[in-house]
Amino acid sequence: MKYLALEICSFSGSKIYPSRGRTFIRGDGRTFRFLNSKTESLFHQRKNPRKFNWTVVFRKMHRKGISEEVAKKRTRRAVKYNRAIVGASWEAINARRNEKTEIRTAARAEAVAKAKAARKEEASKRKAARTSNPTAGQKFSKQQARGAQVKVQANSR
Repeated sequence: MKYLALEICSFSGSKIYPSRGRTFIRGDGRTFRFLNSKTESLFHQRKNPRKFNWTVVFRKMHRKGISEEVAKKRTRRAVKYNRAIVGASWEAINARRNEKTEIRTAARAEAVAKAKAARKEEASKRKAARTSNPTAGQKFSKQQARGAQVKVQANSR
């Protein structure tokens, strides 16, 4: 025995058995199948099937009749692990984490003071170099840098 394919109603989403329903072919050639005159009429009135609680689309949208079929999905939580990173062992990281805030602020202040001293020393070296070689800090153009002749200033005016 050969079974005929069941059609699906374009409006309600219900099954249409063989020899049942109506077919509507729109001007652009698209075919619509309707279960009965009720669904056909509502389709032609341009009604939205999502607003009729007897349609399959409405029931899917509002999750009707699926509670016994599908159990609620469980969400997977990420598990956190404590491990070392490149350049620091786990013990070193843990020791830094458990340090008191006073120790940390003192270490930070010491590092800032050290950096300031290094910067000051660098600046003093630069200043000493400038005073010993006065021509080193003079500005000149790209042409002068390439060896072009220096223009002589006229002083007869």
